[in-house]
Amino acid sequence: MASLVAIQQQAQPSFSILPSSLSDFNGTRLHTQLQCKRKVWQTRGALQVTASSSKNILVMGGTRFIGVFLSRLLVKEGHQVTLFTRGKAPITQQLPGESDQDFADFSSKILHLKGDRKDFDFVKSSLSAKGFDVVYDINDAVDPKSRHKGKLETESLLESRDVNWTSIRPVYIYGPLNYNPVEEWFFHRLKAGRPIPIPNSGIQISQLGHVKDLATAFLQVLGNEKAYKEVFNISGEKYVTFDGLARACAKAAGFPEPEIIHYNPKEFDFGKKKAFPFRDQHFFASVDKAKHVLGWKPEFDLVEGLADSYNLDFGRGTYRKEADFSTDDLILGKSLVLQA
Repeated sequence: MASLVAIQQQAQPSFSILPSSLSDFNGTRLHTQLQCKRKVWQTRGALQVTASSSKNILVMGGTRFIGVFLSRLLVKEGHQVTLFTRGKAPITQQLPGESDQDFADFSSKILHLKGDRKDFDFVKSSLSAKGFDVVYDINDAVDPKSRHKGKLETESLLESRDVNWTSIRPVYIYGPLNYNPVEEWFFHRLKAGRPIPIPNSGIQISQLGHVKDLATAFLQVLGNEKAYKEVFNISGEKYVTFDGLARACAKAAGFPEPEIIHYNPKEFDFGKKKAFPFRDQHFFASVDKAKHVLGWKPEFDLVEGLADSYNLDFGRGTYRKEADFSTDDLILGKSLVLQA
């Protein structure tokens, strides 16, 4: 899970809504009622950002996946965007399906600041001189014992400094250019006509959100007083089980429904290899607060989003990692012995 913190100008009173859930559990809808504080905010649609409210924006990190989509939205809305990177890779890349002219136009409008964010003197002297209105920080420090601890520490630090901030907390992110093999792992096996090995029962509940919907949420907090000093979960509206996800990937990509093999991961020694791309646990969150406070609503349902990812990426023959079925073979080899 990535986290993004937006720091903005002009403090305003905060507003919050207690979250609720409206989701699918492997095809079964779970109904709950929205629980709010005493005053309920009635939204009037999504925030529309125009060139007349143009801002000078710094994006730190996120030039491989999330930031690629976010920076395009920001430029399209007329903002001046500077990307702060170490300069070890191209700062822009052409999106799948994007015309050469559109890519050239976008690239010509992006500014670049090269440096090491750990060089605090450089960061302080360089960034303070640019007069940025908003900073999008897509990289937080990671604690090896708790990979999301840095997000909480960042939020606490910003709160203690009394600056204007908004924290976006995605669950699992998917979509074209995804470097975390969330959907790619399934697509490799579906293309090869192999069974899908899923740990334990396969009814573990998870949740995925499309990168384009995430980028839209980042845009909608920009200059939005209702978002100041607030935290928003961003993902798809529905939950899905691991088994349901395997079937959704097959449906989205036009493959036959896959054979699913369940296994006990404690019976195997996979070494340093990861046999499954998800945590073997329930992992989901309510997005109701973002919907009701920001007026945000995801464009993609799960199958549509997976189809978008497949058609614009894996289906074109592009992916981040080559297929590795070595852990699958261990699992399937033992499964065949047990069946015999």
